[in-house]
Amino acid sequence: MAYDYDDNNIFAKILRGEIPNDTVAENDHALAFRDIAPKAPSHVLVIPKGRYVSFDDFAANASEAEMVGFMRLCAEVCESEGISLGSGNQGFRAIANSGPHGVQEVPHFHLHIMGGRMMGPMISLND
Repeated sequence: MAYDYDDNNIFAKILRGEIPNDTVAENDHALAFRDIAPKAPSHVLVIPKGRYVSFDDFAANASEAEMVGFMRLCAEVCESEGISLGSGNQGFRAIANSGPHGVQEVPHFHLHIMGGRMMGPMISLND
């Protein structure tokens, strides 16, 4: 399947330094920054620096180094935000929305890491 990446999406502009962000952490392969409309006390987006449209695009096409770098940055964010289970904290939610049915708003793969409170049910029982 072909993935059409839009070089003008907001996350691509953030990666190019055209739009400021509140950086939480960064490595060679990924950037983590605070969501501008947080849904929890801790709400950080982690994005790969490569041109990946969605979770499945990233999982199928990213190099091993990109995958490891992305995942390690996710772990660093959980630790620095004080939500990591490994540090005895209460946990978090990690969400990747993909495509129209997944209600993905920005066509650049990103993982929402949210915590700092009880997150509630994953979906409504009416869905």
